[in-house]
Amino acid sequence: MKLLKWLLIFLVLNFGALYIGNILMDNGPQTQWYQNLNQAPWTPPGWLFGVAWTTIMLCFSVYMSYLVITLGFNKIATVFSVQILLNIIWNYIFFNLHQTAFGLLIITLLTSVVFYFFFKYYITLKAKSFLILPYMIWLLIATSLNLYIVIYN
Repeated sequence: MKLLKWLLIFLVLNFGALYIGNILMDNGPQTQWYQNLNQAPWTPPGWLFGVAWTTIMLCFSVYMSYLVITLGFNKIATVFSVQILLNIIWNYIFFNLHQTAFGLLIITLLTSVVFYFFFKYYITLKAKSFLILPYMIWLLIATSLNLYIVIYN
């Protein structure tokens, strides 16, 4: 029962953050500014972003639920909050302000925070830590896409 309670909380928090980020993105990928950027040849098709983020947040919510049950919310609240904030503000900085280099810094910090979760709590959660592997992989891809845009635009 405890797992279900925390899972629902993290699903609301994580998908809520995605929703806020999506609002702040303001249709960014369809804008002329974004479409005119030199984008990396490995840029995934648009539909894949929704599938990827849904999978990532489902897995991350399960991971966070196990982590909170094991350690308590207070032990991870700050790092989790930083992760949510970075995830949300990248959209605004990149798509609305067109600050691609600052966006690269933000997404690099976000990637570092997610990797921190994995390495810091791997001993605690063992195999359950692999639930955040999709998040880690996607952030590496997203960081490389952002870096490409910074270099070639």
